[in-house]
Amino acid sequence: MKKVFLSFLLIAGAASFSHAQGVKLGLRAGANLSNYAGKGKENLENALDVELKQLVGPHGGITLNAPLSSDGFFSLQPELLYSQKGFRIEEDGAKQTVRNHYIDLPILARINADGLIFEAGPQLGYLVAAKSKYEGGGRTEEDSSLDGYNRFDIGYVAGVGYQFASGPSLTIRYNGGISSVGEDDDDDTKARNAVFQLSLGYVFGSN
Repeated sequence: MKKVFLSFLLIAGAASFSHAQGVKLGLRAGANLSNYAGKGKENLENALDVELKQLVGPHGGITLNAPLSSDGFFSLQPELLYSQKGFRIEEDGAKQTVRNHYIDLPILARINADGLIFEAGPQLGYLVAAKSKYEGGGRTEEDSSLDGYNRFDIGYVAGVGYQFASGPSLTIRYNGGISSVGEDDDDDTKARNAVFQLSLGYVFGSN
């Protein structure tokens, strides 16, 4: 996790040095709608005869926007976000919930066309905690072990939104994983994070 924070600080420092007069700090928070995707998810559902359902969770953190054009049309936006991902299963009165807690570092190329936002770029995530909870048959079982998990999550982000000149913004994004959630997954067991995000943001110092 220290490497993730260090990477963000280096990026922020470079952006501030290159665009000292234009870099703007912001905040972002909202809701995740997450699940697993890939062949591993399909094989697990078939083997257990269950459906992995989407899980609602939060995300939030800070953003930096560094303009790369004088009119603000094109910019670079690194972010540092907490993001909760996972899935849930409900079957025959039993319920299992898997909540994985990540620190995400997306680095986005951003186009602002008179307030209409288009953004895309790579994302590096680091798994800081994981919790699985089973409820059924009159008993509750919990597991918070990180054994078997891939601590680093490599993926991508694409989204659209609207940035108001006064500072607030509304964004819809998709976060797709490239690396596997599991540490030693092969092609048949590989499952990836798949997350839709709805975010409210605010940029300080907007005009």
